[in-house]
Amino acid sequence: MADLACGTAWSSIAIARAYPNASVDAIDIDAESIETAHRNVAAAGLGDRVRPLVHDASAPELPGRYDLVTIFEALHDMNHPVEALRTARASLVEGGSVLIADERVAEGFTAPGDELERVNYGWSVLHCLAVGLLDADSAGTGAVLRPDTVRAYSAEAGFGRADVLPIEHDFWRFYRLIP
Repeated sequence: MADLACGTAWSSIAIARAYPNASVDAIDIDAESIETAHRNVAAAGLGDRVRPLVHDASAPELPGRYDLVTIFEALHDMNHPVEALRTARASLVEGGSVLIADERVAEGFTAPGDELERVNYGWSVLHCLAVGLLDADSAGTGAVLRPDTVRAYSAEAGFGRADVLPIEHDFWRFYRLIP
């Protein structure tokens, strides 16, 4: 599997621990994060199954073919989310899928919004939106990533389905993208 935008690879390590037969490419664009990921993976004793790699998720090809690609709490930060999803789709083996976890915000905009919505807008303005605008042609999604936006990005990337999974959580919404 591939864990895109893995940061320092804690999610990749958790997946490898939970699934002893899984091999995980821990992929992030930030070289310093991947340097730390190498240390974290070694300390966890998972160097044989977790491979940290510096790679831009929106580059045309990932370094492998995968049954599963994950993007945890990062799609909204990506400068080019459609391109990243397109690359993820192209790297899937037959029957593979993409799993996304991102903030659970309201289905649609309402003012003033509930407390969680306001917190996410605050983070978005102070961090997520700024990070997501680094390139001149950035999508600028921000932390308030609604299901309709995920579905639109997914369709543009060539996925046939973008399902919200029936997982109840106060802070996270989970999506499964199927080609």
